[in-house]
Amino acid sequence: MAQLVKRAFKYRFYPTSEQAEELARTFGCVRLVYNRALEERTRAYAEGRKVSYVESSAALTEWKRTEELGFLREVSSVPLQQTLRHLQAAFANFFAGRARCPRFKSRKKSRLSAEYTRSAFTYCDGRLALAKMDEPLAVVWTRPLPEGARPSTVTVSRDAAGRWFVSLLCEDAIRPLDPAENVVGVDVGIAALATLSTGEKIANPRHERADRRRLARGQRALARKEKGSANRAKARLRVAKVYARIVDRRRDHLHKVSTRLVRENQVIAVESLTVRNLIKNHRLARAIYDASWRELRSMLEYKAAWYGRKLVVVDRWFPSSKLCSACGTLQDKMPLDVRTWQCACGACHDRDVNAARSILAAGLAER
Repeated sequence: MAQLVKRAFKYRFYPTSEQAEELARTFGCVRLVYNRALEERTRAYAEGRKVSYVESSAALTEWKRTEELGFLREVSSVPLQQTLRHLQAAFANFFAGRARCPRFKSRKKSRLSAEYTRSAFTYCDGRLALAKMDEPLAVVWTRPLPEGARPSTVTVSRDAAGRWFVSLLCEDAIRPLDPAENVVGVDVGIAALATLSTGEKIANPRHERADRRRLARGQRALARKEKGSANRAKARLRVAKVYARIVDRRRDHLHKVSTRLVRENQVIAVESLTVRNLIKNHRLARAIYDASWRELRSMLEYKAAWYGRKLVVVDRWFPSSKLCSACGTLQDKMPLDVRTWQCACGACHDRDVNAARSILAAGLAER
């Protein structure tokens, strides 16, 4: 039986000069309102008070009436209200201990985005128009939306490489896959992105290393440019495009790997890794970032939930590399440079394959 899930469909679009100008103004107003509201909430928190969304919304109305912030009336009010809701959710997570205290949005480093709800956009037969705009957006519809879909929110964003994207949140009916007989343990690594308990090793493309020379050349050129100059802005854009190429290729590969694992296996066992601790090893940090283990696990989690599969996460302290998958004997030491080893029972192990098999056994025991 199909289940309804909230799913975002992301597309690239090409705005006209007028639309780009309107969206740039909206991004700036969204950032300003967020920072102003955060400043008020932080001050109130220091005084022992909590500010509600209703109070922040009333303050926004007052800001619009002032001469200093009257320009806020020139953009759609919906993205401004939505950024207050996001701030409210951020503080709720902070007070519940689920996240850090919200931080101010930077003009240069923060993501440029604005969220529109149904009252601020119209969508019909592939034509998407936003409030305060006369023409619909020129969206490249690379895949269809679910049949009869009515987007609940539309998020417009621009990345550091200057590309414009629109993300439509819709309800989608996803049918679980037919039950599979296979189960698999997955050990992530650097030399191989993932080693399976079947003995297969999925190669790590190392996208960042492949473009490292081009990236270094662009960064050196950027460092030579005068701050604030037009040439520096052009050099920054060239570097951002290299980064965007790396990220896009990496994400595409991770989607293919995670989709394949979910389709072929009923149970997938993975190891819980604390990446923030692993990257403290500066010799491996760059390679760990490039492998993007956390993103792979995130993809496995939501795809397994969608398609009726079981993802089992084994405790990170489980000694998967030191445990013999044949007899269960635990070795005293297992240095990183040891890639193959032989147990007293006579079994000869590839380090990563043995770890994947041990993870699978532990995962099946925890089911």
